[in-house]
Amino acid sequence: MHVVVIGSGVAGITFAEEFRKLAPEARISVVTQEGHGYYSRPMLSHGFSRDDIETKIILKPFDALQDAGIAVYRETSVLTLKRDDKTVVCRNSSGEFTLNYDKLVLAPGSDALIPPPFQASRDLFFVVNSFDDLLQLRRHRKKIIETSATPVWAVVGGGLIGCEVASDLAKVGDRVVLFHALPRLMERQLVEEDSATLLTVLQNHGIEVRLNAVVQGFEKIDDLYAVKLQDEVVPGFHGLIVACGFKPRTELARSMGLAVNRGIKVDEFLRTDDPDIHAIGDAAECADGRLYAYIMPIRHQALWLARFLAGQTTEPWQPPDFKPRAKVHGFNAAHPYIF
Repeated sequence: MHVVVIGSGVAGITFAEEFRKLAPEARISVVTQEGHGYYSRPMLSHGFSRDDIETKIILKPFDALQDAGIAVYRETSVLTLKRDDKTVVCRNSSGEFTLNYDKLVLAPGSDALIPPPFQASRDLFFVVNSFDDLLQLRRHRKKIIETSATPVWAVVGGGLIGCEVASDLAKVGDRVVLFHALPRLMERQLVEEDSATLLTVLQNHGIEVRLNAVVQGFEKIDDLYAVKLQDEVVPGFHGLIVACGFKPRTELARSMGLAVNRGIKVDEFLRTDDPDIHAIGDAAECADGRLYAYIMPIRHQALWLARFLAGQTTEPWQPPDFKPRAKVHGFNAAHPYIF
């Protein structure tokens, strides 16, 4: 059996390593656009307070996966998937090539969600969605420090990632203004009381939090940046970070004719409407209509799918009990998170 995995995040690599253990006779190939190795995506939002982030974030080099018997096609794009003859057409620096598969696992992950009004200003702001994004931000911050006493940032989005990034920047001494369109922070994950506690914690870190602040766009004024609100322009920022959520990568599945809604639709066995193609991770929309975009359920999906394809279980996947937690310095929720 040859299993091809598209994506090298926690879903794809957890599956590949577990399936290698359970089915040592199988061939496993991972196709990824990444070049740095298998890294910890949750560490991205703490990428400023750790000087060793460039090394610590790498959980496993791709060469180590190769040595374990997993073929890794790094810095490789998928051009097309042909379901009729079960082939994946890819391209990297060596040119185009084709992989045949018996089973295909889609684990493409997600992109940063960029609201439509911001698209026209895409070159003015950063996102925090990949290791390359973080490296770009760190280089920008280094330049700011070389010319200015204290970097000043605008973070747009008071959800999980926005609050974590704002907290980490404040921890290293930067000035931060956090803009959130709604009346309370992390409203999708926290009860109202914990949102209020989080607000206090961020303010105690020196972060200016502006709630009910609907950002319309951005502009550059000389060497600084400004945030445009409905009735005000807020200038004076060295850098802008947009953290407005995530968007599952569904384009490849859609181009193959697979069912797509918010994510790639799968049944209780994490199968798409093609029985030889499964989807896992934060791009998979499960039978209950949910996207499980947290590390524990993603790992759980990957481990279950490895057992399923190895013939070691016939039971459908069931989401585990899990407790998401915001990694905001000094914050602990008093109530269970909402999911």
